[in-house]
Amino acid sequence: MKYMPLLVLMIFMSCKNESTTTEVADSETEGKEVKEEKVIPNRKFKIYDYDGLEPLINKVDDKVHVVNFWATWCAPCVKELPYFENINAKYKEDGVEVLLVSLDFPKDYDSKLIPFIEKHQLQSKVVAFDDTDQNRWVPAINKDWSGALPATIIYKGDKRHFYEKSFTKEELETELKQFLK
Repeated sequence: MKYMPLLVLMIFMSCKNESTTTEVADSETEGKEVKEEKVIPNRKFKIYDYDGLEPLINKVDDKVHVVNFWATWCAPCVKELPYFENINAKYKEDGVEVLLVSLDFPKDYDSKLIPFIEKHQLQSKVVAFDDTDQNRWVPAINKDWSGALPATIIYKGDKRHFYEKSFTKEELETELKQFLK
């Protein structure tokens, strides 16, 4: 019984504080919740939960959006990243916006994810996704998604396709062109 206050204090201190999200106001994130922000040379790296990510994967504008869910520990994901970078460079002027959503573990952001982004000089917008409630966000992203990586959404307006697969360069470009017509 004499250890009860210590036990209560330990439980209290180990609980995740849900109010640690901060607002970051810039043209990309105004009004969206950002869990955390880290600085990579020459750009900011933002970390979102599902509520913050949802507006980024459901934009309503005239652009074609390519959203790729990936992780540095996923070999097929890493293999196809250059294809998304190619799409970003080749079709940016045609109104294509690429978003790379990393599902790396938060403990690996500084040691693996940020060095990976720097080493491979990723030019597409990269954000990290940190939300432990998979039962909520996996079906919210796509009702048929198992949660496996890689996964990609391509959408424009009301037209939206979800792919739970890895792409070749040609396959990705073929799928993208369906949205550019």
